Amino acid sequence: MDGRRQPRKKIRREHLTLAAAAIEAEQRRGLLDDPVLRASTVLRVFFWSKQREIAYAVRDHRRVAVRSSHGVGKTFVSAGLAAWWIASHPPGTAFVVTTAPTFRQVRSVFWRELGRAHAKGQLPGRLNQAAEWWLGDRLVALGLKPAADPMAFQGIHARFVLVIIDEAAGVPAALWDAASSLISNEESRFLAIGNPDDPSSHFAAVCRPGSGFHVIGISAFDSPNFTSEEVPADLRPLLVGPTWEGERAAEWGLASPMYIAKVLGQFPDSASDSVIPLSCVLACQRDPISAEIEAAWERNTPVELGVDVGAGGDQTVIYARYGPRAELVWRGQTPDATEVTGHVVDAIRTTGATTVKIDIIGVGWGIESQLQELRGEGVHRATIVPVSVSQTPYDPNRFVQLRDEIWWEVGRELSRTQGWDLRSVDDTTIAQLVAPRYATDSRGRIKVEPKKATKARLGRSPDEADALLLCFYQPVVPYADPAFVYGVVPCVKCGDGYVWSKGGWCWHCGNPAPPDHPYADRLPPTT
Repeated sequence: MDGRRQPRKKIRREHLTLAAAAIEAEQRRGLLDDPVLRASTVLRVFFWSKQREIAYAVRDHRRVAVRSSHGVGKTFVSAGLAAWWIASHPPGTAFVVTTAPTFRQVRSVFWRELGRAHAKGQLPGRLNQAAEWWLGDRLVALGLKPAADPMAFQGIHARFVLVIIDEAAGVPAALWDAASSLISNEESRFLAIGNPDDPSSHFAAVCRPGSGFHVIGISAFDSPNFTSEEVPADLRPLLVGPTWEGERAAEWGLASPMYIAKVLGQFPDSASDSVIPLSCVLACQRDPISAEIEAAWERNTPVELGVDVGAGGDQTVIYARYGPRAELVWRGQTPDATEVTGHVVDAIRTTGATTVKIDIIGVGWGIESQLQELRGEGVHRATIVPVSVSQTPYDPNRFVQLRDEIWWEVGRELSRTQGWDLRSVDDTTIAQLVAPRYATDSRGRIKVEPKKATKARLGRSPDEADALLLCFYQPVVPYADPAFVYGVVPCVKCGDGYVWSKGGWCWHCGNPAPPDHPYADRLPPTT
């Protein structure tokens, strides 16, 4: 050797030759047909019993679906199987395609785990930030953006293809169909894995009997932290255990859809009497599905607060809306009304809120009075709006009380139309949002179940959800024309959202109300 750098192509060919030789040696030792053995001897990782079941299922079945609880290492085992797939086949014959509901999940979650497996096993090739694995000048694995056209799956050809859909409940059916076209031969495989939180998803359909998928279910109670299964000491802290399960049972309730999905690893029933369907809420927690919704979600005005005042041991909660984006500001338990007032004033200052809507039933009226006095003294400049949810609704022909109208018109409609951004909203609030049920009275009006009934089922009051709804609620004054209400007119662009004031923005598509809007006279001026 003369110390000079060898040509890049020569090094690549040498790497490919060595990789092929290593694979042939492993075939003789039986590693190719045993993903668990390869994981322990080459990748130097440990798969616990349910992970081993997944690994062998991918080896033995063409299509595998895994509905899994939270915290059992589902992404870890999927990434390990991707590494096994590439490393166990001769270079150029295998390909891995991965996707997930958001590209952040593709790159920052799945491909981060794949990068760790690649480094720990000292596997050939290189991974990059674009979610690609290159072996020499050959692309052997690719993470696809979920918003990509299904046509992006075309043009991928290899003898051995492994398709992995992570967090599968959030991936639309069109991408499933496109991904399925990649495994047209007998030697390719399809793995779908995720939390079973959306009973209306395509993932739920493939987990039903007769779908053609080999289905595996994993509950939190299958975790080695609940059983006597022996695992390495450094693995146990990474898996779900009794503490987290107990907290979720207390926060969500054993019958909550969130508990059923994230703890038991089962699809909750898609109840026809749910006020706010879980599938609609989950859509508002993912990245926007259109540029119009993205534009609306990026708009951060108006800034308004919703305050649900706790009594009898319940929590007081303050939620803020920044345009369509929701964010928890404060929650706590205190019987001192003056302390609560102080927290609201502090929230006004830190968020820049211009309006505060507060539930005045019970002790709330006293806090509302204090806030009004402080505004008069110049302590803050926010408009204080008292809300009595037991009063007559604005549309008494459809709803029994104002509370029913708020839950339906704010919670249900904003969720159905993806009119609010819930990406910063925690699971506790989500569990409360999807808990209430509704019925109709003898006059056909909608009646949301009383708060006490929801509290009995959840084991706690839905205070976070009530505060969230209040910060998006827009009090209006009835207009003479029964077809419309003053201050609420349909958006002329999308037809799904509404505009609240002249020059205001539609909360659904982000379109401003034009001066020549056909109902512009019914819009109050922007304040």
